[in-house]
Amino acid sequence: MSKKILIVDDSATMLMSVKNNLEIGGFTVETAEDGLKALAKIKEGFKPDLIITDVNMPNMGGMELIKNVRLLPGLRFTPILTLTTESQAEKRDEGKRLGATGWLVKPVGGADLLKIIKQVLPGA
Repeated sequence: MSKKILIVDDSATMLMSVKNNLEIGGFTVETAEDGLKALAKIKEGFKPDLIITDVNMPNMGGMELIKNVRLLPGLRFTPILTLTTESQAEKRDEGKRLGATGWLVKPVGGADLLKIIKQVLPGA
């Protein structure tokens, strides 16, 4: 059974690009345009093995999404990667404090992303 990944980004181009790379890599992929939609999918029953989220999005950004996901009993230890243009150390530190597993600065190539996923997602 393939691992399930939830990608959260307000850029349709990023969603499509990352989704295609991950599906080629053998993953099952769901997408959401912001943190609110991502939380709704999770609450409707989608249980991702990994979440990849942008930081700056309308309605609910990535930091707030990470904080909310960490409060959900079944997802407290689910790996969460940020994939963002934000590279400041303060933002990275805040992400780690809230529960982000890793911090990736865009652009990240498909092969590099798959390599990182294999590191943080057991059995990927």
